[in-house]
Amino acid sequence: MSNRSSDQSGTILSRRGFVGGAVGAAASLAAAEAIAKPKKKKAAAEGGEEKAAPKSWAANPPAGFVPWSAPGRVIRVSKSNTLQPNQLWPTEDAARILLARAMAELTGEQDLGKAFAKFVHPDDKVAVKVNGIAAQKGATMGSNKELILEIVKGILAAGVPAANIWVYEQYPSFLAGTRINDKVLPAGVKSYTHNNQDSVMPDIRVDGVTTKFARQLTEATAVINVPLIKDHGICGYTGALKNMTHGNVMNPEAFHAHGASPAIALLYAQDVIRSRVRLHITDGFKLIYNGGPLDRDKNARIPHESVYASTDPVALDYLGWQLLDKLRTEKNMPTFKKGKREPTYIRIAGEMGLGVMDPSRIAFREIAL
Repeated sequence: MSNRSSDQSGTILSRRGFVGGAVGAAASLAAAEAIAKPKKKKAAAEGGEEKAAPKSWAANPPAGFVPWSAPGRVIRVSKSNTLQPNQLWPTEDAARILLARAMAELTGEQDLGKAFAKFVHPDDKVAVKVNGIAAQKGATMGSNKELILEIVKGILAAGVPAANIWVYEQYPSFLAGTRINDKVLPAGVKSYTHNNQDSVMPDIRVDGVTTKFARQLTEATAVINVPLIKDHGICGYTGALKNMTHGNVMNPEAFHAHGASPAIALLYAQDVIRSRVRLHITDGFKLIYNGGPLDRDKNARIPHESVYASTDPVALDYLGWQLLDKLRTEKNMPTFKKGKREPTYIRIAGEMGLGVMDPSRIAFREIAL
């Protein structure tokens, strides 16, 4: 895998063919451009054999393994005094305690390894997608190293070999914002960046735009998504869904039109993403309620001292959206809708069956330690 943050190990993972199969949008998405399935071409008018359809880029779990899933279930675990003196990063103990409790509440397993074993198998190749775009200067607002390392420990405890685990981001500066590199990761676990250039799959069309996804995604069989809770100047809210879409396509800027809606929903619906993401662990030690996605206004970056866990990106993003709207209202700022930045892609994702948007169907459990 190329674009390592340090020397490459040389391990090449198996590749899958591409299917241009469209994920159908919900009926309410008539305005959204569907991705058409490639038609088989006849070899000759005389009835020659048709060309075989391209193989799928969807990932399959190891034989006999069914990853655990609980649509609509979201766990939030919070605790006070979790941050280091700089008020930017959690302590190692806080990251360990909050993650362990969140995973236990989500899965019913008190042992961290057994909890992660609900989502990953020893035969999986596991990618951890982090977010560091807002933390490029001073590591002020990225997925935190302390939490990422605890997640990696959980994956290892589930029996996945270190050589089959990697942490990745878009650019080196984004990864640096998480303070993750090969030196701090357990032996054998690697870190990568794709630089919007490293892809091995053919072009596909999504929402009328030609694109393809990062090798660090497609060479994994399972993904643990580690997003943040942030305001976004274009799409209103950025969390679980957008970390997996715009953090993985080679041309993310092409998918920001119309508030990135329905683009984010259509991108996430692609089998190449949807078949791989097993678990979302939101780093909520801090959040940004205005001026995002970059950390431009330190007054809009506030402690939240929480870790969220869910298999449902739509429910997670809906709750994050409501949280930021509440904070904005308390500070006499317009909600995203009033500010003409409503994250409609979250609603569309729910209508497409990518998760639960209806608040009456979201089982949200909050635990304060």
